[in-house]
Amino acid sequence: MASSMNRVPTKPTKRKPAERAFYEKPADKATSSDIINEARSSLRTLRTNRPHTPKDDRRTFFGERAGHERPPSSFSLGARHFDGNDSRPSSRDTGRPVSGKRLAPLEMTPNLPPPGPVSPPGGDAVPKLPKPPSIVTKRPGSGSRRQRAKLINAVSQEGITQVLPPPLVRQNSMPTKPPTSPEESQSRRVHSGPKERTRLELQHNGEESNQRSSSAGTLHPPGQRERASSGGSCRSESGYVSDRAASRGSRTGSGSKREEETAEEALYWNTKVAPILERVLPPHLGSVDSPVVEGICKACDELYDALEEGNMLGRAAKRRNVALKTIFKLSDLSEPRVLLRAARLILALHVSGGNLTSVCKLVFKISKEEKHDSLFLENNILDLVVSLLGRVEYPDLGEALVYCLGALKFLSGNTTVSQRLFQASLIQALAKLLASINEQQRKSGRLSKTGVNLLVQVTGILRNLADLPETRGDFLTRGIIPELCHIMDVYIAEGELMLNVSRLFSKLTLSQDCCSALVDEATCFQCLLNLLDKYPERSDITVRVCFILGNLTVRNDDCRYCLFNAPNAMDILVSVFRGYFAKDLKGLRETPRESNSRSSSGENSPSINKTEDVLIKLIRIIANLSINQDIGPLIAANETCVDLMMQILDYKDINVSEELVLNAVITINNLSYYNIPGSAITERQMDISRLLLKLLMTDNMAGMIEASRVFGNLSRAIEVRDYITNKKVDEMMMTLLDAGSREIVYTSCGVLINLTADEHRRPLLKQEGGIQKLIEVMRDFGRSDWQLAGMVCMTLWNYSEKIESSVETFGEQETADLIDLLVDLLDEETALDTPENADWDEETQDFMRSYWHSEFCPVASQLLQRVERCQSALVPIGDES
Repeated sequence: MASSMNRVPTKPTKRKPAERAFYEKPADKATSSDIINEARSSLRTLRTNRPHTPKDDRRTFFGERAGHERPPSSFSLGARHFDGNDSRPSSRDTGRPVSGKRLAPLEMTPNLPPPGPVSPPGGDAVPKLPKPPSIVTKRPGSGSRRQRAKLINAVSQEGITQVLPPPLVRQNSMPTKPPTSPEESQSRRVHSGPKERTRLELQHNGEESNQRSSSAGTLHPPGQRERASSGGSCRSESGYVSDRAASRGSRTGSGSKREEETAEEALYWNTKVAPILERVLPPHLGSVDSPVVEGICKACDELYDALEEGNMLGRAAKRRNVALKTIFKLSDLSEPRVLLRAARLILALHVSGGNLTSVCKLVFKISKEEKHDSLFLENNILDLVVSLLGRVEYPDLGEALVYCLGALKFLSGNTTVSQRLFQASLIQALAKLLASINEQQRKSGRLSKTGVNLLVQVTGILRNLADLPETRGDFLTRGIIPELCHIMDVYIAEGELMLNVSRLFSKLTLSQDCCSALVDEATCFQCLLNLLDKYPERSDITVRVCFILGNLTVRNDDCRYCLFNAPNAMDILVSVFRGYFAKDLKGLRETPRESNSRSSSGENSPSINKTEDVLIKLIRIIANLSINQDIGPLIAANETCVDLMMQILDYKDINVSEELVLNAVITINNLSYYNIPGSAITERQMDISRLLLKLLMTDNMAGMIEASRVFGNLSRAIEVRDYITNKKVDEMMMTLLDAGSREIVYTSCGVLINLTADEHRRPLLKQEGGIQKLIEVMRDFGRSDWQLAGMVCMTLWNYSEKIESSVETFGEQETADLIDLLVDLLDEETALDTPENADWDEETQDFMRSYWHSEFCPVASQLLQRVERCQSALVPIGDES
């Protein structure tokens, strides 16, 4: 066998396509005539259903195989998780990432000389350090100053004064004025301590501490106290008094320069916004009644409209923090409608840092329940979430992005919500994020865990959006397919991410345009094969990769070359084939009771039996590859592949595993087309014939048709024809001529053509009434199927090879019927008249005319001449007898 295999090339050479005449149809465009012709082709591709993915009972953030470095999906969230002072600059303002986390104070350890006297080079003695003073808990005041004075005036035992470093000076503090009275001194000691001056504590206490310290404890430099006190309030021309304390607490988006609130802005706030803010919070937090919930929701909607009308959304409002502090308190409620409206307001005010992470967690928490999906359709919350993806740049605020994308993944599982997300340009935002993550990976050369977490969510969203037919254009124009191929190449070790990508491509490759875009990527086929090699035990990934490869090779011959010529392509495919078939055989060793239980529960269906589903998709790849005239002979010479196909026919029951068995038979039929030296099909044709005979004995009509097709190829060998005759298969083929299915009749004629090539088998055709049956087949199907009519004429031509008398060969009545029918069908006007029950378009009529000329007329006209020439039985003149 090895020597025979060496006679065929190991790599197929791509043939140069012939030039197409201007009147010929393009080869890559399917027409109705192609569809008709494909059903009769000796080599056929296979189609199958997309792998079944049952809907999850619950929404999960990450899969079951999620690692320990994934963000948690369960957490507590309330007002305490929000920071009331959200005026710090965001990452987009400063160009630096803002984490939103407070930093711990630094520990300072002074560098002290070692203990004991050390003599310097000059010989002078170094004085000893003074002992630290004993700390006594006292009232802050003069006692502390006395201890400081003792330290400054400390004298060592040698009498040399120890000079200490000067005390620390507060930076960015206003110069102080000496106290003029004990009350003023005591007031300053109380209100100007370090607690009020600490930035960290201001963030904890929010706006109130900021106002308190600025009004009561801030020391003004000379000449500025009057301006500060006089500027505390400002009266406009309309008589309105502006609250400067609140306006000074807010900052602009730049985070540096404070802007004064105009009188118009202050008037609008006090008359339009402030009254609504008072109605937002309920009397008490926690569980509230339905009427209270309705009131809060209405107030939140009015607040959003008022802020939008006053152009105070985003970071434009001077008293933005005042509104945020009130809205943050709503997060302590448990009502989803209220929480979602609070999230809408927070997102619209463009929070940053930790507040942005908290609001994303809030949206994520609501979206975990499928019953809340309708709440996201009530307002523009989806538009705000999508716009957030465009504002935040990777790798800034990675945790917030993960929870935001997780919420979108949950929501995109709802068809109605996914349509809204598509209209909000979500695919465009995700394409930009994909490009940013991949670009960051290319620059750094390493895989970021945050990037992986984001990619899992992004691919999950895209997988859901791919179910909408209108999204296919965006997948092509936004450059998503090249980015996904890069992900397959770089992140192959991330199993959950690869599952999402394979699920996404299994949907996209149902479109021919997406298939063309995918094969344009140079690494496409190698990446898919690497996935098969990396995850042979994960049926969820393997079945989808096989489905993708089957979609790519079902129509495009260039894809067949690319896949077959990829390194170790057939080795990987055969290895996966062998592994899953061994796993399936292991399942067949169950007790009959277990097997019946599985069958009754439906677990043997292709959509549920994962092992069998992998085999179905994988065999489809081999069948599609075998269509190529260069690749097919190489696969036919692969003994392991052919043996596995035969074992499927041997061990699997077509009544239980119909699609798997039919795919194996069709693949064997494709491979049996190549009758070449070294073909494993040719060497095992007798064993294959015995396996096919079992299919002919079943009640499965599809199995009988496909088995007959294979016999049509195998019966070219005389050994197979002898076996068919001994097993009465020829009689079975004649019986099938009475079947109403034209496909069964067609395949039966294919076998009978080869059987009638042997002279000693021809008499059986007349004995079993086959002549009359063939004439009736041509009369019934001729005008609508010229290919079948041509097959009938070929069978009768082989049968009448040694004809001397038409009457003796066919029979008197059969001869007359045959001549009349052939004359009728060879008349173009009569033959090409559209049947009454047929609705043919112009293209189909042209196809039928073409097949009448090419498939029927040549053999029918010769058969008519032969029958008419041998029809007369006249005796020559002069013969006395």
